[in-house]
Amino acid sequence: MQSFFICGGNKLMGELEVQTSKNAVLPILAGCILCDKDVVLHKFPKFEDTLTMLKILESLGARTYIYENDVKIECESITNHEIPVDLASKIRSSIFSLGAILSRFKKAKVPYPGGCAIGARPIDLHIKGLKQLGAKIIDKHGFLYCDGSNMKSGVVNIDFPSVGATENIILASVFLKGRTKIINCAKEPEIVDLANFLNSMGAKIHGAGDSIIEIEGVEKLDGGEYTPITDRIIAGTYILATLICGGDVTLKNINTEHIQSLMHNLKNNCCKMIVKGDTLRVVANKRPKAISKIETQPYPGFPTDLQPQIMSMLSIARGTSVVVENLFESRFKHVGELKKLGADILVNDKTAIIKGKSMLYGANVTCQDLRGGAGLVLAGLVAKGYTTVDDVFHIDRGYYHMEKDLQQLGANIERITKA
Repeated sequence: MQSFFICGGNKLMGELEVQTSKNAVLPILAGCILCDKDVVLHKFPKFEDTLTMLKILESLGARTYIYENDVKIECESITNHEIPVDLASKIRSSIFSLGAILSRFKKAKVPYPGGCAIGARPIDLHIKGLKQLGAKIIDKHGFLYCDGSNMKSGVVNIDFPSVGATENIILASVFLKGRTKIINCAKEPEIVDLANFLNSMGAKIHGAGDSIIEIEGVEKLDGGEYTPITDRIIAGTYILATLICGGDVTLKNINTEHIQSLMHNLKNNCCKMIVKGDTLRVVANKRPKAISKIETQPYPGFPTDLQPQIMSMLSIARGTSVVVENLFESRFKHVGELKKLGADILVNDKTAIIKGKSMLYGANVTCQDLRGGAGLVLAGLVAKGYTTVDDVFHIDRGYYHMEKDLQQLGANIERITKA
């Protein structure tokens, strides 16, 4: 078992380049299924999830080649329409492949996806949207058996602005003759990036980033080169780490438009944030203040993927804060672990009340999901004494060697292997 061993108390200082977005790359990799020619993705992030997605593409027949900063996918050799159970069980994002496989082969056999256990994340919105396009889907023995032979363009209404459902329906619609309209779409930057990628390969997608997206069907997609956006959640994590620890950190290769909800909540909170082009300098030398209320919402609201990290910050803030989790009912699993460090948090249903403490104390804690694990690391960075964070494989799914990033900024953290 791999763990992080942290000696808390160091301020964070220096510069760090933010990595490419995991949540942008995963659907883009699914989009490669639609391409006839080779695709090269620049600044490819080697997260566990993105590497698993490459294996899924290989199981479909693609050949992939990872270089120092890029990945090349030979898409012409994709001939299979079935995803293996062992790969699908590792990441929820395997479901993105369904729409793309249906679009290319008019049939698909896909297992139910895995991923973090942060509550019910039903794929019924995906299935309902594909059925509105004419797909026939049978759920049997843990598999989705899909027939897309009669799929046609049309109007798809999504009951809730789900990111995954929006992306899946886009992928399923690229080759449908005529015009498809998707209503009540999610607006996340990762959706815009998927549309930009597909359009660069020859698709005709309009309106990504708005509540209505229209897709004009094309006959084929070519290949090409593309650089996905950087990871707004990683950026937000290191901004909050700086507030927790104090210090002076400059984040490079960042789009601050994608983290406006976080920056708004941190405005006037004992820190300075200076934006120059694609860099953000964060200066924090005082104990942070409490925030009266934060509610997670679909983009452009406050992201659920930053809820555990900001809760760690609020655990050492001056005053009492309230965090409401509106998206996932089991995304407070990190609370019990934060309490081991001395945090004062009371959870009632989807609401957490955090009374800030002047000090947290090192302890042995365990990751139970990706973002909760990141929150525990941030708390360990400020806790007095030594903290061990176990099961960091969860964190590796969305941060590439998080400990090295933090070491670069002066944190006393190392990766260890425990028997």
